[in-house]
Amino acid sequence: MTGEGREPGVPGAGGFAVDARDGRVGRVTGRSGPNVRLRPPGGGPEWDCPPEAVRPASPGVVLRARVTEINREGQLPR
Repeated sequence: MTGEGREPGVPGAGGFAVDARDGRVGRVTGRSGPNVRLRPPGGGPEWDCPPEAVRPASPGVVLRARVTEINREGQLPR
């Protein structure tokens, strides 16, 4: 673990990561025991991912995920 209490290569809370088991992209929301909790961009149910299967998202993947979130926010009632 690093100084922030997380494994090297695992983005901190709020960062985007890829679940290497199936390629899903999610925003890191925290930890659930030893696992990393991820939420899909734009909303949806969170899922647990073992830290060894989490990898940081590439810049292109992050951009697509942020656009998805912004588009979702634009569809919400005000």
